[in-house]
Amino acid sequence: MNNLRKILLVEDNPKDVELTLEALAENNLASQVVAVKDGVEALEYLNCQGEFKMRKEEYPAVILLDLKMPRMDGIGFLQAIRSDEKLKLLPVVMLTSSRESLDLKRSYELGVNAYVVKPVNFKDFMEAVKHIGVFWTILNEFPL
Repeated sequence: MNNLRKILLVEDNPKDVELTLEALAENNLASQVVAVKDGVEALEYLNCQGEFKMRKEEYPAVILLDLKMPRMDGIGFLQAIRSDEKLKLLPVVMLTSSRESLDLKRSYELGVNAYVVKPVNFKDFMEAVKHIGVFWTILNEFPL
């Protein structure tokens, strides 16, 4: 599993970052996760800017994106990458606590690939993240 592509986790809640990394680690995916705290940092990562300017330019297999974040939220981030020719095909899974129908509808209008509401139960959360990670890093064929 050392050939797995990276996962970009865009999440501002440290506890959710920790749980997500733990769930991915249980499936040997954690060494391939880059965590950033908002849409601004995620764009800097994808465009090799700021603190990420020296990184090797490669795209993640999937972006796990929270909806509610400071500076740039998930909706703003989706708008930015879907309007960028080199980033618009990147798979994005909204991983959020929001069940609001407007958030769901807007996310799909902007081209999110999946919308997953974070389970409240620890075991269910771990299982959901595991399935997301396995699907997008192992099973899915990536166009880029």
